[in-house]
Amino acid sequence: MERRVAQGHPPDRPADRSPGPDTTASSWWVGIGGALGFGLLALFAYSVGDDGTVRFYNHFVWQALAFLDGRAAIDFPVAGSGDLPGNDFFQDVLPLRDADGNLTGRGLIPFPPLPAVLLMPFAAMWGLRTDAQALAGVFGAVDVALAWWVLGRLPVSIVARIAATLFFGFGTVFFYAAELGTTWYFAHVVAVGLALLAVGIALGADRDAAQDEDDLDDMDDLDDDLPPGSRWRGRLRALPGALDGRQVLAGVIFGLACTSRLPIAFAAPFFVLVGGGRGWLERGASAALGAAIPLAAIVGYNVISTGHLFHPAYEYLYQAEAYGYPTLGYNGSWGIEDPRYIPGNLGIALFSTPVLAPEIIPAGLGDHTPLCTEPGATRGLFDEACPIALPRDTGMSILLTSPAFLLVVPVLLRLYGRSRLVTGAAIAVLLVFMVNLMHFSQGWVQFGYRFSNDFVAFALPLVALGVERLRGRPLIVGGLIAASVAVNLWGAIWGAKLGW
Repeated sequence: MERRVAQGHPPDRPADRSPGPDTTASSWWVGIGGALGFGLLALFAYSVGDDGTVRFYNHFVWQALAFLDGRAAIDFPVAGSGDLPGNDFFQDVLPLRDADGNLTGRGLIPFPPLPAVLLMPFAAMWGLRTDAQALAGVFGAVDVALAWWVLGRLPVSIVARIAATLFFGFGTVFFYAAELGTTWYFAHVVAVGLALLAVGIALGADRDAAQDEDDLDDMDDLDDDLPPGSRWRGRLRALPGALDGRQVLAGVIFGLACTSRLPIAFAAPFFVLVGGGRGWLERGASAALGAAIPLAAIVGYNVISTGHLFHPAYEYLYQAEAYGYPTLGYNGSWGIEDPRYIPGNLGIALFSTPVLAPEIIPAGLGDHTPLCTEPGATRGLFDEACPIALPRDTGMSILLTSPAFLLVVPVLLRLYGRSRLVTGAAIAVLLVFMVNLMHFSQGWVQFGYRFSNDFVAFALPLVALGVERLRGRPLIVGGLIAASVAVNLWGAIWGAKLGW
């Protein structure tokens, strides 16, 4: 049998037998109370420092207004007027021209449309005054509550559940994304929440399917007596009636996450290994059927709005950045996704450090003001005139900004290849990570490595299992999580000070 997803059923557990779910942590009241508590805490943390002003980078508000007007193209370029923001400084817009080559006053943005769809009710009420950053904080708080719910479906104690939720909400760059909420980060917040919901549904469906283990054992014994060809033909014939409804739902929600952040699509193998169904074929087919609906919708959106399968504004943006920012090292002759970008992006994602004892604010970080010029100046942690260190705007190492990700290492060493959950999550994280490493942009301007948001929903169960495995070493676990929270708080504060 392959029913090894570390879900609390005896065959699921490796030889060392991790403990099953804590009965208190699994209770309905703890689930609701924890979700509300963490959600409210996150709502407070993500709204600190928000002065209620409309942020400059609000592409999705413009897109939502265009959708409300029945079109895909936004008004562009538009100069600001009074307290209303403009968009004439946007670089991420493909200007549209008429047959004579004249600008039409409209433009297309390349970003997947779901975040704009979610903003439509708010844009209908508030128009350009819609504060996407404030809404990102609200959605981000919901995501943290969802993380608590997802972790309650794992065979971990309440201590591990609390620790992993704290890490996600405040010790990863999701903190920065939800707190900032500008265009790119708003998309991350929407995508992460949907990915978490899909993961949670799949975990619940898998756990319930494990209760039918004895019936599945009988079917597998029967299959073993058949020739391989007959076995496969029998399973394919039975597939339409064997599709799992909850796995289909998980696929739909996973597909919706992809319509906010396309790289998440490469996490699909997770739903082949984890979820409802009597085997990998039924799990995968159920999830694929669900995911096909929103993915087909976004392809249809591209074709209808641009006449292309792939949005042409991506190529426009690529060339604009490649030739507009030569110091970033982009090569316009390479592809938007190109393996030749891996070494440089990997260096940022794993090895980039803060700027220590800076003498000036480095290029791209601000106005290049000389630092520490006063006689006898001493450096301070948050001293804008003479800082000890500054975050690097091109990105910083995941292991520096979120060292608690190291908790997945003992889990992978012990359970990869033995647990479907661990194996599926690890494959999903690796594939999404590799695709993002091939992308021409590393996520600039950013704190940390923002593309890690694309795989955090699949890495989080591994972190929780790592906390559970190291329960006897609270100093290690607590130290890694505390360090993660402290670094991300430092990054959020400096991001605000530098005007990112």
